[in-house]
Amino acid sequence: MSCDRLWRGARLAMMTGGKGDPLGLVGDGIVAVADGRILWAGPAADAPGFAAGEVVECGGRWITPGLVDCHTHLVHAGNRTGEFVARLGGADYAAIAEAGGGILATVRATRAADEAGLVAQSLARLDALLAEGVTTVEIKSGYGLTLADELKMLRAARALAGLRPVGVTTSLLAAHAVPPEFRGAGIASPADAYIDHVIAAMLPAAAGLADAVDAFCETIAFSPAQIDRLFTAARAHGYAVRLHAEQLSDQGGAELAARHGALSADHLEHLGDAGIAALARAGTVAVLLPGAYYFLREIKAPPVAALRAAGVAMAVATDLNPGTSPLASPLVAMNMAAVLFGLTPDECLTGMTVTAARALGLGGRIGVLRPGHDADLAIWDIDHPHDLVCRIGPNPLWRRIFKGQDT
Repeated sequence: MSCDRLWRGARLAMMTGGKGDPLGLVGDGIVAVADGRILWAGPAADAPGFAAGEVVECGGRWITPGLVDCHTHLVHAGNRTGEFVARLGGADYAAIAEAGGGILATVRATRAADEAGLVAQSLARLDALLAEGVTTVEIKSGYGLTLADELKMLRAARALAGLRPVGVTTSLLAAHAVPPEFRGAGIASPADAYIDHVIAAMLPAAAGLADAVDAFCETIAFSPAQIDRLFTAARAHGYAVRLHAEQLSDQGGAELAARHGALSADHLEHLGDAGIAALARAGTVAVLLPGAYYFLREIKAPPVAALRAAGVAMAVATDLNPGTSPLASPLVAMNMAAVLFGLTPDECLTGMTVTAARALGLGGRIGVLRPGHDADLAIWDIDHPHDLVCRIGPNPLWRRIFKGQDT
């Protein structure tokens, strides 16, 4: 059997295991790739004979699927360090937002930037993720809040995939905050009027640029009823949906997300029993974002034990954004998920690979070492995959492979 490239002398964390071995560990493994896809992965003793164009000796290093960061706000302009200082002095998220900071501060900076400037500012953040083994990243809009600026953000996100060897999936997060121009006199319900605008103007225009529609369900953002209207329209346009839910309070967002068949519900610090049951029934992934919990100095963690008991799949992501999670390290995000939320190292690793892929609707393409999947690999100088969760410090990535090629 012929292949383009073959990695041998490797230990594998295939992420195809079940109970008792969720990482699917292989002590002496081979990965063979042809045409950018995995042709074979598994124990060397079981491998067929390969005629390889190139053989890479791994020297006992570990190969995992490339990491998947399934929730980021990577494309943006501006700087919100001042808010970090204000929070250290006692200001909370809602107070900063009500004073014109928070999301709207980044909106002002992002509107002022042109597309090329957004791309240039975002590349450094993307490069930080890639340096730690990320091969697929989700990027949201949501800092434009006008048709032109939301599309500008989505185009910038797509442009990044042309400048770096990485898979990019995009989400239209126009329902992130009510823009200032909708808060003027004469508008009875600014949030309702803005959602009407998103439905009528943005959903049709973002076709082909956005893969999914996201929204922020919270007292300082949009109500479940408003998001219900948005998601109904988004599904009619063929978009997948996901939701920022239960971050600051329990608004029933997870139940709403589940009712619409959402790929994921994200944050979930204030998730209740009804939301957990709804996610379990719908098969919606719970995306946990420990960076925001840490930076906001929250004290109520997501109900991890209850999610685990209900069989809800849990992913982990950086939530990379300028104000509440300026975190561009998937490895630190996994460590935080373990230390702050109580996930096991196995849950963190599956949460950044196979489950994160599922949260993006890409479970059939990435996130596991399986024949037919994209040959997106991370090769690590570590003793055990748990080292990726345990350690904070030197980067153990040896090679990053995207569609079969070194990057």
